[in-house]
Formats: sequence, structure tokens, C-alpha cells
Amino acid sequence: MSNELISIIVPVYNVEQYLEKCVDSIINQTYTNIEIILVDDGSTDSSGFLCDSLAKKDPRISVYHKENGGLSSARNFGIEKAHGAYLGFIDSDDYIDPDMYETLYNLIKKDNSDVAMCGLYNIYANNRDKQVDRIDTLLVDKEEAIKIVLDGKLTTISAVNKLYKKDIFNNLKYDVGKFYEDAFIIVRLLEQCNKISITNERKYYYYHRSSSITTQRFTKKQLDMLEAWSVNFNIVKERYPKIIDSAKRRVFWAYFYVLDLLCFSDDREKYSDLVKKLIAELKNNSCFILMSPNFTIKRKALFISLFISEELYKKLILKLKNRVN
Repeated sequence: MSNELISIIVPVYNVEQYLEKCVDSIINQTYTNIEIILVDDGSTDSSGFLCDSLAKKDPRISVYHKENGGLSSARNFGIEKAHGAYLGFIDSDDYIDPDMYETLYNLIKKDNSDVAMCGLYNIYANNRDKQVDRIDTLLVDKEEAIKIVLDGKLTTISAVNKLYKKDIFNNLKYDVGKFYEDAFIIVRLLEQCNKISITNERKYYYYHRSSSITTQRFTKKQLDMLEAWSVNFNIVKERYPKIIDSAKRRVFWAYFYVLDLLCFSDDREKYSDLVKKLIAELKNNSCFILMSPNFTIKRKALFISLFISEELYKKLILKLKNRVN
């Protein structure tokens, strides 16, 4: 079996306390024919200096310093600098199992696929996911892969738990200036593929920091999530009508996500019209939400509480958030 070069792109921004663990997990991959591209995206802490120091540990590491442009900008920059036939992305506050890229590469070669995906561990301050009880692998076409990603059961929309043929990105870039860049690109990316390999085995450790994008309070930028899933819904509606329910469910998932953030936002009154719009859209689609197998019983119960009062819904959301934290 050939041993082709994999380019692993790590955007870096103010992660001095996490970066070394991340890079060490890449250096120690059992698949050794890799280049590690650290893109310092205008860090204001010592992350940029640490990148230069880490590069001395391993000749496979290249460091680039650029003005801050955000995660999408850093990923696009890394793609331009990559020499490998395959690409991987790692967030600089995360880390990976030693055999993650060997596992994904072997899947691609075995299946002659364009992308391979694995599961990930969600890690919070007080808890983390466990490994799956049974490891499953499958080979699917683009429509099946889009449905699986939309449903979020076997794998996720995230860029980081995947290995890609580089030529997928020949005419595809991450949307600069958008939050939830993975949601914006995932359907268009999978449309570039003929075969996709998936394993539910968890190999990636996704760390949720209290200050990270995934745990922030509501800001106007988070409306990008509503836009992303609306765009994806329209693509699916036009080209893949058989899986439209999965795309529709994601739109309402985004509505719930934003509504939940607004429940504990200091600016909730400022966005009262948005709250009313979200609630109205959700209620207008109550049959779909309550009948969908992809909404949990807990989510459905929370939704029903909205029909009693918005204040009850808010109290329940805050209670669940405090329990997680």
C-alpha cells in the first residue's frame, strides 16, 4: 500500500495552554508521512512563539504567521500551503488518538473513497463521552453521507474528525467571516465526493472551553447558524428531496439552539422580535418536531413547555445548562 503525504492543518489563535498537547498528539501519529502546518492567525498571547518552538521538535512542522482573519481564513491559508495528497484539520485546543490518521487513511484506500470520517469525544470540564460499545464502518454515496451528517448520529459536521482528498478543495473554500463555518461548507463538500467512508469509532478529542465559540453566549454572529442550515435546506430541497426531512430537522435544531442561547442572554429583550419569530416558526411546525425520531424526548418535552409559557421554557433551559456546567 502506498504511503502518501497527509497535510495536517492546525489554525492557532491564543491557545498557549493547549497547543503543545495538540501538536504532540499529531507528532506521535502511527501514520508518519505527514506534514504539520501551524497557521498562527495573529495570536496576541505567546502562541505564535510556541509554534516556532514546537517546529524545532520535528522537521515535519511548518509555521506560518499571518494577520488575524478567523478560523476559515486560517484553514484556507493552510490549504494553499499544503503539499499532501490528503488534508486533515485539527483545532489547536484539541488532540487525537495516535492511530486516527492511519485509521482514516486505511479506510480511504480500502474503499477508494474521497473522504473518511470517524467519531469524536466531546470533552467538557466535568464530563466526556465514552467510546462506542460497538464499532461500525460503512461506505456510502454523497446523498447517504449528507443524511448521516444532517442526522448527527454516526458522525458530525465538524471538519476536524475527517481525512479528505486534497483535490476536493480545488474549487471549494471555507466562508471567511462566518461563524459555524463547518455548517456552511459540509453539504457542498460532500457533493464533491463519490464515496465516503465512515466509522463511528471515536478518535478525536473535541474540547469545549468555556471561552470557545461552542460555549459562548448569544451574539448577533450566531445568527449565521440559521443562515447556514437554511442554505443547506435549500440545496437538499432542490437536489436531494428524499432526505429533505433531515435537512428540515437541522433548520429547527438551529432555531432551538439560538432560542436556548437567547434564554440566558443579557440582551434577550433587545432580540424580543427574533425570539417571537423563532417560537412562532417552531410552533407552526409542531407536528413535524414532535413526530421526528431525530429530536430527543427531552427536546420534545422542552418544546411542549413552550406551549405552556415562554418563562417555563426559559427556566427549564437554564436548569439544564447549570446541570451541564
